[in-house]
Amino acid sequence: MTTVTSTFEKWKSFLGERVEQAKKAGMGEETIEKLAYQIGEFLDDKVDPNNEQNRVLKELWDVGDKEERKAMARLMVKLVEKG
Repeated sequence: MTTVTSTFEKWKSFLGERVEQAKKAGMGEETIEKLAYQIGEFLDDKVDPNNEQNRVLKELWDVGDKEERKAMARLMVKLVEKG
């Protein structure tokens, strides 16, 4: 069984779809970034990364403080918005 976190491309696609849905629902960038942060917190707590890219993201998330984690969430949103 594959999950959205099984490959980095699936993860980016999943996050990109969520960002697009949020925009279509009329959510602003700040709200989207807060949601991305909450997803990051959930993944950090509940999901064991099963590929190298997600492992690196988790390790960076773990060493970052709250503001650094927010910056990571903003960057992930930008990454998926770029396509």
